[in-house]
Amino acid sequence: MTTYAAFLRGVNVGGVNLKMAEVAGALAEAGFSNVRTILASGNVLLESSAGAAAVRKKIEATLRARFGYDAWVLVYDIDTVRAVVDAYPFEREVEGYQSYVTFVADAAVLDELTALAEDAGPAERISRGNGVINWQVPKGSTLDSMIGKTMGKPRYKSSTTTRNLRTLQKVLR
Repeated sequence: MTTYAAFLRGVNVGGVNLKMAEVAGALAEAGFSNVRTILASGNVLLESSAGAAAVRKKIEATLRARFGYDAWVLVYDIDTVRAVVDAYPFEREVEGYQSYVTFVADAAVLDELTALAEDAGPAERISRGNGVINWQVPKGSTLDSMIGKTMGKPRYKSSTTTRNLRTLQKVLR
C-alpha cells in the first residue's frame, strides 16, 4: 500500500463547501484505507495499492458523484510531497510574506507558469521545481500577484492547486 496526499482544488476557499469528515467517509466507502483529512482546505491522506493516476481518477469520480461538484484533485505519494517541501528554494518563514507551492499536473501549464517569473513584480519570487511552482508573495497580495491572477483562470482548474508551505508541513506530520 502506498500513502498518498490528495489535494482537492478550491474546497472551502472558493464556493465549494465540504465537511472534511464527509469527504473522508466518502473516500473510505470508495475503498481507500486509512483516510484522514488535514485542515479544512481539502487535504487528504489515504492509502491505496493503485497508482497515483488511478487514485486521482477514483477520488474525482467519488467526489463528483457524492457532492455534485466538478471536483479537481491532484494526487502524489507522500515521499514526493516530502521532496517538494525539502526542495523549497526560498527562505521558508519571511516576515510579511506567504510561502506557497503550486502543484502542476500538466507539463505545458508548468512551462506557462514558469514563464510568469519574467513579468512578476519585484516582491514576488517564482521558481520552478519538480512538477511544481514555488512562489513567495507579500501577505495580502496573493490574489493580486502574477501567479494568483493567472491561477484564477478556468484553464488551470483541472491541473493545478496551491498550498501554503505550512499546510504542506502539516500534511507531512
